[in-house]
Formats: sequence, structure tokens, C-alpha cells
Amino acid sequence: MAARPEGTPVWTDAMFTDVEGAKVFYGDVLGWTFGESSSEYGNYTQAYKNGKAVAAVVPPMPGQNGEPQSAWCLYFASPDVRATAEKIRSAGGTVLMEPMDVGTFGSMCIAKDPTGATFGIWQPGDHKGFELEGETGSFAWAEVFTREPAKSDDFFTAVFGYNAKKMQDEHVDYKVFDLGGEMPVLGRMKMTDEDFPPEFPPYIQIYFAVDNCDKAVEAAERLKGKKVFGPMDSPFGRFAVILDPQGAPFAVIDLKTTVGDVPEMI
Repeated sequence: MAARPEGTPVWTDAMFTDVEGAKVFYGDVLGWTFGESSSEYGNYTQAYKNGKAVAAVVPPMPGQNGEPQSAWCLYFASPDVRATAEKIRSAGGTVLMEPMDVGTFGSMCIAKDPTGATFGIWQPGDHKGFELEGETGSFAWAEVFTREPAKSDDFFTAVFGYNAKKMQDEHVDYKVFDLGGEMPVLGRMKMTDEDFPPEFPPYIQIYFAVDNCDKAVEAAERLKGKKVFGPMDSPFGRFAVILDPQGAPFAVIDLKTTVGDVPEMI
């Protein structure tokens, strides 16, 4: 597999106090199966769809105070995680976890953009990242949700060299980032007080592809997940936002069911 360009989404994982509960939930909603947990790496457990790695779940680290909020973390590819960490600092971001090697699998760090959205950096070694994308049960898209869009826009374009295009829609403040005019790699949505309570922090929302958005929502609710938004038709697919039973937000999208014309981007 060719190395992904710097700034390309390459992996996602989430921390859960109840890992077995997370396995049941995502196994049902997204059709995931799970490998053996790796005790050497904090019981990190990979999720698979059709035998291909799509994500991972992990319990809190020993000694971690309180019950950490469950959340999906998106990792961006980097050829040099330490150099990218310096670019993050220079652009006004914060490095929360310093660059570290993860055996022969690769190297990583965890950071926040200047508005508070958390993300990871992954320099691949043996672990190249997603083995399946854009297909049922796998990563399909991601969006930065922030109340300070200008800060996020400046930050991500500075760190990863993105081009930014704004969606021509008077109802939303939405941008799409791409690398060198190629396929889009990331979206950015302005959070509004009407849609998000003030205590809800900025975050990066992960979209997972599903065959049927409505049935995925039904499965999530049956397993005590909570529908936050949708299902809604769009030119990009029928999608919905869900909180899993441990409070981690994510979205599901049926990429095949599209309605309307794609808005112009300039």
C-alpha cells in the first residue's frame, strides 16, 4: 500500500470504560468483528469488517483519573510525526501526548487545534491504517465541528497544506479541505448555539458507511444508543448522528442514497 499523503485521514479509535459493551454495540450497528486484545499495548483491540482493519477500541489507561469521556479520535497521516507536532505548535495548536513510538506499528501523538478539537497523528510503520474505506462498516468521511471556524481553517491549512473551499449555502458555514486539488479529505462545520449546547466541546465527527441509514439508527437505539440528528437526505448520502451508549458521537451515512445537487464549492 502506498503511503498516504500527510494530512490524509488514516485511522480512528476510541476509548471505552466498557470495551465489551462497545464491541456488542458496534458489532451490531456496523457489522464489526474484533481481534484479540493486545495486552502489551493497553489491551488495544482492532475492529474488522470483512476481515479488513477499520478501527480500534481500547480501555482507559491504568491510573487515569475518573471516567474519561468516550470519543472517536481521527488520526491524520504523517511521514514524520515529530515534525508534524512542531507544525501543530507553530500553528497555535496544543500537543496533548508527545510523539511516541508504538513498537514496530508506527509512531503517534495526540493534539488539539486552537479551538479545542482533538485529533491524532499517525506515522505508519507495520500498521498502515485503514484497510477498508468508503464501504459498508468502514470510515467514510470526517468533519471538524467548531465555534471558531476561522481559527480551525487557518490551523489545518497551515499544518497540512490543505486547500480550502467554501460551500455556497447561506444556511451553513461549511468548508471542505483537499490536498493539491485531489479528492476532499476533511470537512469543517461551524457549530451554532441552536444546534449545540454551550457545554458541548468542539470535536471531529467520524462518519461510518452503512447500507441503510434508518436500519443503522434503529439498531443503535435498540442497543441504548441515542439518535441526535436525522436520518436526513443530502446530495452526499442519507445520514444520521448518533451517541453510542457510552456517549461517543459518530455518524452513519448511506453513500448510495443521494438526494439533490451537490452545492457549488468556491
